[in-house]
Amino acid sequence: MSATGMDKIREAILAKVEAEAGDIVKEAEEKAQEEIERAKKQRETKLEEKKCKMLEDAEEEAARVVAQASIRARQELLRTKSDIIARIIEGVKKTLSGISSDESHLPSLIKEAMDGLGGVKGRIYVPPKDVSSVQKFLEGDKELASRIMEVIEFDCTGGVIAEDIEGKRRIDNTYETRLEMLLPKLLPQIDRELFKGDRN
Repeated sequence: MSATGMDKIREAILAKVEAEAGDIVKEAEEKAQEEIERAKKQRETKLEEKKCKMLEDAEEEAARVVAQASIRARQELLRTKSDIIARIIEGVKKTLSGISSDESHLPSLIKEAMDGLGGVKGRIYVPPKDVSSVQKFLEGDKELASRIMEVIEFDCTGGVIAEDIEGKRRIDNTYETRLEMLLPKLLPQIDRELFKGDRN
């Protein structure tokens, strides 16, 4: 074979090798590009997932902060309402303690308490400011006076406590006790009247 024939074969082989090498390089470049694109997409997906997670965490934290602030605000509002109602009740107690003993309510409280004992003889306890008024009242009501063996001073705002002679039964008709009995009924009404627009 001549040199030119060999050169042609060599050129043909080189051309074929170059073509195959070019195809391999091109295929490798395409695969590399695909890998790069896949890696970019994975990175973007992970970044997006992290962003979503961070946003979700931030939203949860914001919701938690708002909920805690709301709870604190409601607690403060309830404390304030409670303080206002306590001041009102304290004012009522002061008013009750200042009521004069010669008013018509004291005889009815005494009768009610003594009737609660079931008609037996007993003693009554009244505030020191009311002792003389009670004695005057009893002078005018002999039937009731016959059932009351003694009138004893007792430290209370007003009203009366009746007790049987043996000290076994007691009817508490003091202002404090009556107020305590009324409060569960009155508090919702007070709340409605004072805090009309606020339902917290």
